[in-house]
Amino acid sequence: MVPLGDAVSLAVGVLALWVGARFLVTGASRIAGAAGISALVVGLTVVAFGTSAPEIVVSTGAALEGQGDVAVGNVVGSNVFNLGVILGFVAVIAPFRVAEPLLRRDVLAMAASTAVAVAVLANALVSRLEGAVLLALLACYLGALVIAVRGGDEAGEPTGDSNGGTDDAAASVTVDGDGREVRLGLEAGRTAAGLAIVIVGGRVLVDAAVGLALSAGISEWVVGATIVAAGTSLPELVTSVVAARRGDTGIAAGNVVGSSVFNVLGVLGLAATARPLTVDPAVVLALGWLAALTAFATVVLATGRQLTRLEGAALVAAGAGYWAVSALL
Repeated sequence: MVPLGDAVSLAVGVLALWVGARFLVTGASRIAGAAGISALVVGLTVVAFGTSAPEIVVSTGAALEGQGDVAVGNVVGSNVFNLGVILGFVAVIAPFRVAEPLLRRDVLAMAASTAVAVAVLANALVSRLEGAVLLALLACYLGALVIAVRGGDEAGEPTGDSNGGTDDAAASVTVDGDGREVRLGLEAGRTAAGLAIVIVGGRVLVDAAVGLALSAGISEWVVGATIVAAGTSLPELVTSVVAARRGDTGIAAGNVVGSSVFNVLGVLGLAATARPLTVDPAVVLALGWLAALTAFATVVLATGRQLTRLEGAALVAAGAGYWAVSALL
């Protein structure tokens, strides 16, 4: 019998992650927009990394408690969810093609990071050294992105104007690209509150998920790769769907791509650095599924070919199929 307390805690944890991530992403995006950073760069970095905050908290916390299956399952499952369900939903809502050179290069970075993850997890072990290497690769990725932006390769108009406020109020109030006032103190507080909520929600989610797994006889790997992964991916889903409905498909795709890179290099790297990870052999099948989705997404996004509604529906089905197969393991 499933404990009612754990089920309620699971729902509360997922809700807290969603609310906290929305606060975190909104605050950080407005601050970045007010600083004059382009919309695409915000999508690839601030929004993508902000929506990955739940994965960071959950996987690192699980690693510290010796729950390697939850930590790694969350990373792999989240990326399958990103490239299957989320990218698929975006295409169903608004078929699109990627024209920005910067985003195309980041798609190739996503493919390369997935290949590295497959190599690292092939023996179902992730050492501290391998975690440190993943973090170093993330630093290289961010450095390359900064160089590309400074070189003038960023696409899209700036999301904000750092000179929009008066001289006297510039330190606390400015104006974004839509002419809205941005109160930096308020947005900094929103960002900090979002981070705090994400941390607490992540802790509640992991404890509840592990409790449910033990009571129902389900392996920690299955719980981490499905329930936990979907829960921590809710911010990416909401952010990308909202962006797609507004016609900002570049931001929606950038969120998926940037988040996928950060999950593999940053989240897995941090978790392994905190504590070496031992993983269920089922990770091999999951990595194969992720590699197939990554290959398809890379071909479509990096070449600029349009992702159609039919292909989007197929991606959603592939993401749902992953859940079904994982549950049978």
